[in-house]
Amino acid sequence: MVKNFIFLPQTSIQITMKKIPLLVAIMLSMNVLSQEIENLVKAAGDANKIANAYSAPALEGLIYSMNNGWFHTAEVHKKFGFDITIGFSGAFVPSERESYNIQSLGLESTIISAPNQAPTIFGEGDGGNLTLQTTVSGFDNTTGSPINDATVDIDIDLPKGFKEDLPGNVVPAPGIQLSVGLPWKLETTLRYVPKVGSEDVKGSLFGIGLKKELTDLLGPLDRLPLHLAVMATYTNMDVDGTIDDSSDPNFIVRNAATEFRLNAYSIQALASLNFPFINIYGAVGYGSGNATSRVLGDYTVVYDAPNGRRIRAEFKDPIKQEFSAGSMKATLGLRVSLGFFKIFTDYTVQEYNTISGGIAFSFR
Repeated sequence: MVKNFIFLPQTSIQITMKKIPLLVAIMLSMNVLSQEIENLVKAAGDANKIANAYSAPALEGLIYSMNNGWFHTAEVHKKFGFDITIGFSGAFVPSERESYNIQSLGLESTIISAPNQAPTIFGEGDGGNLTLQTTVSGFDNTTGSPINDATVDIDIDLPKGFKEDLPGNVVPAPGIQLSVGLPWKLETTLRYVPKVGSEDVKGSLFGIGLKKELTDLLGPLDRLPLHLAVMATYTNMDVDGTIDDSSDPNFIVRNAATEFRLNAYSIQALASLNFPFINIYGAVGYGSGNATSRVLGDYTVVYDAPNGRRIRAEFKDPIKQEFSAGSMKATLGLRVSLGFFKIFTDYTVQEYNTISGGIAFSFR
């Protein structure tokens, strides 16, 4: 029986969150960087489904967070005017995404025993124990002769929820961006983080937005403090990690790594009322995105089967988690202007409601 299967070891996540930003900690949790990788590979087929259910709120919430905080006015800068914005967006995880039902996942293996509900990463409480019975094929670890469809039991300790360690049940996305005015009432916004991190984990981010002001379409009304615009945005995040090779005869690992890719998109119609000290702004539109988390490499594992048999099996790139999210969105916000210094905050209603805020240094 395979024991102690944990997607996200409790001690590991608690230490990690103290040392690195919460956003990166969530990324690492999705990539399943832990000493329990052996049992993860052994249960690869069903591990994907369980890991997806456990991780989905974090990855979906990150997509919604990444699509926010791009603007705090519909008015574009004059040509070559610019602002530097330091902001934060946080997507609230809906209460119904704090747990998942094992029975509804459509596991390939036979469920011997399972809890009724298990927490997602944004849930609370222990995950409980899941026992699966499945069939594996490989080679006898002693004689090397082929073995097909041998029955084995896999005992899985489901990961606990970390609601208490994730303030407000919010998926955060901090960011710094530069907006520059262009000819033809256009403005471009850039988000960029070069590849940074440690020897084991490195990540980078790139985002670009394009805003076109349409206030001229108002005709004589363009003298009002009302401004109209449309804006489209794109964000890409990459996080890559390494897994140490292992020469343990029961678990051989070669060329192992983790890979995380996220792409987020939005298109919105903007409006703002720009007064000398107060700016009221809002938007309606659509935001979506997708994310993929993979465990790569060559793995050789040994199963304990009935009658004392031991079965050796090989896997290549065994884990792939895929997520997508998208919904209509509506934003309402307020900005206070103190000369070139701006303070703003807004709230967006969408599948994962999102709050954003920050400061900007604006020079027209």
